[in-house]
Amino acid sequence: IPYEGLGGIKLYSTLSELEPLLKSYNAEADSYLPYKDWIRYEIRDTAYLFFHNKNGKLWQMTALENYKGKLFGNIGVGITEKELLQIDNSFVFDEGVESFSSPKGAFIETEVHTTQKAYAISVYVKERDNPDFEEGKW
Repeated sequence: IPYEGLGGIKLYSTLSELEPLLKSYNAEADSYLPYKDWIRYEIRDTAYLFFHNKNGKLWQMTALENYKGKLFGNIGVGITEKELLQIDNSFVFDEGVESFSSPKGAFIETEVHTTQKAYAISVYVKERDNPDFEEGKW
């Protein structure tokens, strides 16, 4: 659910609050990220959880191939670009990042050059686009 969470995990939760859950799934932190202020944990082939290092809060969650939930009740990993746009025409393709984004608080990454199917669906906090987001002031 955009601006809320994924699979019962709530956006804005702190890393310390979710540490027991991450341990139970043997989630591992990813040391390769383009931004030093973020840390990403992977629940193997199911979800990525992105935390902001300056405030410790969960700001983005990404559903991967083993995630069974549906965005807006009917958009899941594996959906084609054509099906996506038939279901919800608020999604617009951004060539710069090769993904479809919606002003409703979600973006979908697809295999643009091959299958045109979604391989990741992300939801995030409302503050993501605020000028002070990178400072962790949210």
